[in-house]
Amino acid sequence: MRLLVLEDDPQLGTEIAGGLRSAGYAVDLVATIADADLSVTVNRYDCLVVDRSLPDGDGLELVRRLRASASRVPVLVLTAMDAVVDRVTGFAEGADDYLVKPFAFAELAARVGALCRRADQPRPPVLRAGGLEVDTARKRVRRDGVLLSVGAKEFAVLELLMIRAGQVVSRTDLIEHCWDEQADPMSNVVDAVIAQLRRKLGPTVISTVRGAGYLVDGPAA
Repeated sequence: MRLLVLEDDPQLGTEIAGGLRSAGYAVDLVATIADADLSVTVNRYDCLVVDRSLPDGDGLELVRRLRASASRVPVLVLTAMDAVVDRVTGFAEGADDYLVKPFAFAELAARVGALCRRADQPRPPVLRAGGLEVDTARKRVRRDGVLLSVGAKEFAVLELLMIRAGQVVSRTDLIEHCWDEQADPMSNVVDAVIAQLRRKLGPTVISTVRGAGYLVDGPAA
C-alpha cells in the first residue's frame, strides 16, 4: 500500500514516514499543500495522512479539492487542532478519520490500515487463496497453517498480489503501490522481492506471466 504524508515539521514527518515504512507501507513525504497537490496528480495513493496547520494553508483545502474532483482516496487528518469544532469541520470537508497530536504510533498505523481496507473495494482483514493466508491487520502470513517470517516489503508485495488474487499484477503496479517515488522503475527490486517470497512460500505460489506480471491463484476470500 502506498501512502502520502503531508506534514511540515521535518522531524515529525520523518518519524511518521519511517514508522509507516517499517509497518510495510510505501510512503511519500511532502511539507506543503502545493507539493501534495502535485503528488496526488501524478501518483496513485491508497491513503493520505494530512496535517492541517501548514505553511501554505489548512490541509483541509487539499481534502476539499479531492472530494470536489470525486476522489475517494481515504484521508486521515493528523493535527494538533483538537477542538470539537475542528473535528466536525474535518469530517464535513471529507476526512475519513481524525487523529489528534500527540498520538500513539500504533494507533496511527491501525487507523491507516483500517482506511486502506475499506477503500473503494472493501475487503476482509484476512485474505486467503489456496493454503495461503495473509492477515493484513496483524501483518502475519501463514502457509498451510504455518506462520512464516516475511519482511515489510515482502508483505506489501504479497498483500497486493492477494488483494488481486486470480488477476495478473504488473511490475508497474507493484512499483506504484509498494515503493515510494524514490524507487527506480528500471531496477530489479520487484524481481528480488518475488524471489525472496518464493523461497519462503514455495516456488509454485506466485506464478510469472511472461510479459505481463505476477499472479497468485485465487480468488481471495
